[in-house]
Amino acid sequence: MGLPMDLHPHGRPDTRVTVPGADVRDLRAELAGTRVGIIGLGGLGSNAAVMLLRSGVRRMVLADFDVVELSNLDRQAYFLDQVGRPKTEALAETLLRIDRDAELTFISERVDPEMLLARFGDLDLLIEAVDRPDAKAMIVNTCLQRLPHVPLVTASGLAGYGSANAIETERFCENLWVVGDLESDVDTGLPLFASRVMVAAAHEAHIAIRVLLGFTEP
Repeated sequence: MGLPMDLHPHGRPDTRVTVPGADVRDLRAELAGTRVGIIGLGGLGSNAAVMLLRSGVRRMVLADFDVVELSNLDRQAYFLDQVGRPKTEALAETLLRIDRDAELTFISERVDPEMLLARFGDLDLLIEAVDRPDAKAMIVNTCLQRLPHVPLVTASGLAGYGSANAIETERFCENLWVVGDLESDVDTGLPLFASRVMVAAAHEAHIAIRVLLGFTEP
């Protein structure tokens, strides 16, 4: 016997959202009017940026101080001929191939608290997608303490070859959503696989879309 359409496989109510009378073009137009920031353009940030743009978010502020490396190509949205170039420059090229009219601002330097306040304080949502724990903590703490009005999506735990189903999105407080399994860490020797990294990137992009459309629960 098949499962009832209104039930989750584990018995929880289905969280699918139907907006009566909503047209997909209206939703994409709503997303097009928003402005999203992404700090860190590696496996999470570069892929999330592509997904957001394809979903209708056409105005973004994107920050990363690093260059594309050959070892990045197994999981990041870059190509062989972009190796050695700044990630901001390479990602700009890719995104503008998807939508040449996208409004993109790139910051090719390390983000500190003062820059965070100056360049990301007027956004509709911010995605944290950095690797270093200290940088991650700085972004989260600065946003919670000094930019509490800006919804923040962050990530913790996406390394290894564990089940992709362990990667979830949780709402930790009013304006903070955390993506990941909250356990697996590349610093413990676990490898990074494109499949699991992209699952986490998709979670970050999708909760961003939901929040921008007014749905705050994962």
